[in-house]
Amino acid sequence: MDEWKISRAGMIALTVLRVIVGWHFLYEGLAKLTSPSWSAAGYMKVSRGPFSGFFHWVAGNPQLLDQANQITMYGLTIVGVLLILGLFTRLAAAGGIAFVLLFYLCNPPFVGYFYSIPTEGSYLIVNKNLVEVCALVVIMLTRSGLFAGLDRILHLLFFRRPRLATA
Repeated sequence: MDEWKISRAGMIALTVLRVIVGWHFLYEGLAKLTSPSWSAAGYMKVSRGPFSGFFHWVAGNPQLLDQANQITMYGLTIVGVLLILGLFTRLAAAGGIAFVLLFYLCNPPFVGYFYSIPTEGSYLIVNKNLVEVCALVVIMLTRSGLFAGLDRILHLLFFRRPRLATA
């Protein structure tokens, strides 16, 4: 397993990546939480992706839309806080991947898909959402929370092997 070891500089870079991605999630969550008029309805109503029927259905059902709004606002905020703190890093990264994949699938940057809402650019298949999913996969697989984060403290408290007394 030594070939899988990451250098200290590499772990610092991964920790910085984790915190930056966490900040993005936290900012997006708080921006939505503090905007009384925010709703995912507009984003879902213009969906052209492979699951557009599902997103249109959610946007057209006030109860489901309200639940989707709450899950999005609080979920993004929680994922952001956990990533910044390095707490339950793998779970937070998996949650972040789920959120961003849903955003990607709702309005993918595929050829021929034109949206009435402005997008940040279309690069055929790759957009910022797909890049962030890849970053989250790296974060999830490299355990940067054990390097610098509250995961390290939890790991030491609960998974430390007892030392045998020497005679």
